Amino acid sequence: MAALSAGTLAPDFSLTTTDGKPFNLKDALARGPVVAFFFKISCPVCQYTAPFVQRIFQAAGNSNVTIVGISQDNVRDTKIFLEEFGGTYPVLIDDIKTSYQVSSAYGLTNVPTLFWIGQDGEIEISSVGWSKADVEQIYRRIVESKGDGQVPLFQPGEEVRDFRAG
Repeated sequence: MAALSAGTLAPDFSLTTTDGKPFNLKDALARGPVVAFFFKISCPVCQYTAPFVQRIFQAAGNSNVTIVGISQDNVRDTKIFLEEFGGTYPVLIDDIKTSYQVSSAYGLTNVPTLFWIGQDGEIEISSVGWSKADVEQIYRRIVESKGDGQVPLFQPGEEVRDFRAG
């Protein structure tokens, strides 16, 4: 089964962050859209994607968009991953202890997978693997929602692949 596609209602879920704080999708959507980045620490494409998710998180700043990672690994290993790849965004744990319930509900077969979930709960962007175009679209939506001008997501001279399969 492929990841849930755009136009699908996102399943509600509750998970715990690496810091032990509860997170509920419905509560986050009450504040605005949610970007969910599903990953596994051993996945090379997830490692490639993580720094760009960090840039998106920094761009979101004080906007109404919530950025969360959803790790399929344990807390300890996930924290090491975040440190190594510079992640400061909140990360939820959906590992073997939860039977990967959220990953399963979202139809994941590959990681990384990114979702833009609109405030109404509908998935508006569903991106499996690394897709430069999809990441740029998510970034543009955040910048547009803030209305404070766009800082480039990709740095001059930085080679960024258009696509990498997850």
